[in-house]
Amino acid sequence: MRSFSTMLISLFLFWAMPAVGDKVDDEVMINLAWDSGCFNCHDVHKTLRGPAWLDVAERYRGDDTAFERLVVKVREGGSGNWGTVSMSPNRRVPMEDIHTLVAWLLTLEE
Repeated sequence: MRSFSTMLISLFLFWAMPAVGDKVDDEVMINLAWDSGCFNCHDVHKTLRGPAWLDVAERYRGDDTAFERLVVKVREGGSGNWGTVSMSPNRRVPMEDIHTLVAWLLTLEE
């Protein structure tokens, strides 16, 4: 049985993320990430200053609390989860965009 937070995330993904058929339009999400400054420190496939998003998705796959924790981490910044490099806060990025990007990120698979 799915947890309540997992169901909420699923509903959010259905409502908030642009889709082509049943597949999220990755190009739209990549553009949103560029516009939000995410690629200054991250890449989908390889570690830069921050972890690769595929690694983040793998680490948190199946974790029902990951969405909420990652939204806070993106918004407020912090350190300790991926080594000694700190994540800068992203308070200029609208919360709706952070929610959309984190939800998308958690769906990534190789």
